[in-house]
Amino acid sequence: MVTIRNETCGDIEAREELLDCVWGASRFGKTAERLREDRIPADGLSLVAEDGLCLVGTVWLWHVCAGPDRPALLLGPLAVDAAHRCHGIGSTLMWRAIAAARRRKHCAIVLVGDEAYYGRFGFSAEKTGALWLPGPYERHRLLACELVPGALDGARGLVGATGRTAPTPSLELLIADLSNNRASSRHAA
Repeated sequence: MVTIRNETCGDIEAREELLDCVWGASRFGKTAERLREDRIPADGLSLVAEDGLCLVGTVWLWHVCAGPDRPALLLGPLAVDAAHRCHGIGSTLMWRAIAAARRRKHCAIVLVGDEAYYGRFGFSAEKTGALWLPGPYERHRLLACELVPGALDGARGLVGATGRTAPTPSLELLIADLSNNRASSRHAA
């Protein structure tokens, strides 16, 4: 039985393994990643799908601006383990993420993806024509969904990262990590 829940710190390693399997290293080169790197997802908007004790799906939402003074969320990445696809897990993650964003009073969500898939959740390119991303992307794949009608009326400008940044590890932690790696290398030799 698959359950959807908020991500916890204990999910990080499994989530990263899932994202590596689904998207590979190319995920780090995507323009949307520029808006996510060194940031923390929006509070309460990191969801996982779990089958028993196995993490099989994930979706995150991030604070961005859709042009000057226009707060929005960026959705992604969405990933479902290959063996668990075609069972509605991706759709359930999407609906839950949209509902959670709506409950938290967010006004709009943007993403880069296929309208053929995301259109059923209310995403389209209708109001993204005057928006752009900080890097290469296919214009027709920049989609948005208004959670509040009219939230993106007249939206124009760069979609940029906002919100909290990830904490920077302290110098003491970096030195301890380096020492541990050196000790492990000596024991392995």
